[in-house]
Amino acid sequence: MIDFKQGLEQQVQLALTEDIGSGDITAGLISQDTQASASVITREAAILCGVDWFNETFLQLNPDTEINWSAGDGDAIETGQTLCRVKGNARSLLTAERTALNFLQTLSATATRANQYARCIDDLPSRVLDTRKTIPGLRLAQKYAVHCGGCSNHRIGLFDMVLIKENHILAAGSIKNAVLAAKKIAHKTFIEVEVESLEQLSEALESDVDRVLLDNMDINTLEKAVALNKQGVELEASGGVTIKNIRQIALTGVDFISTGALTKDIQAIDLSMRLQINDA
Repeated sequence: MIDFKQGLEQQVQLALTEDIGSGDITAGLISQDTQASASVITREAAILCGVDWFNETFLQLNPDTEINWSAGDGDAIETGQTLCRVKGNARSLLTAERTALNFLQTLSATATRANQYARCIDDLPSRVLDTRKTIPGLRLAQKYAVHCGGCSNHRIGLFDMVLIKENHILAAGSIKNAVLAAKKIAHKTFIEVEVESLEQLSEALESDVDRVLLDNMDINTLEKAVALNKQGVELEASGGVTIKNIRQIALTGVDFISTGALTKDIQAIDLSMRLQINDA
């Protein structure tokens, strides 16, 4: 089981340090005793994600902050919907605002993009996977968002499975040599091999691997690859995957479709925090 929120506190701390630096000068214009309430509203439809990162941002600055949500991670939210209400010290609310919204709008964008891809093939057996093309420092957070959006995770990093790619094969001399070496140094670890032709696919299938990644193959070649796979090895299509062609790719019969678009081709969800000063 992946602990997607591992390191969450440190991520928030770094983000706050980056933003606040030696201190929030503008927030100093407000009396330190002033209390306020705020509402977070979405200006567009999306899949919500990042509640814990949002909460942690406010609570690190002021543990007495009260946050009440009307939606949760993975929920579909509509334009104009109030997502949560925050209450506490006015200075801390204003200081935390941008960092908290940055987490929420970025992770919601990732979940929303993942949901768009997942819905394209939700009636087919193929599963959509993310990649390692994530925002530096937010790997687990974005992979959590992908999960919230309805897609699945590929490997988390370079440590949890073997993925033999073109340069690894070149350095090892052949797919067979690369796989044999992988089995020696990573005993019982999941092994996947990337191939660029049907000839390479045949070699990979004969090497007893767990999965083969079919890189940048057209639809006709993908269909031939599925037919060639008599061993029943998992097949993953990758490269050039878009919203427009993902269903056609899934219909070839591949088990997985991976795309970096889930985590890198995103546009932040438009969110707004509206503040109201409480009466003394």
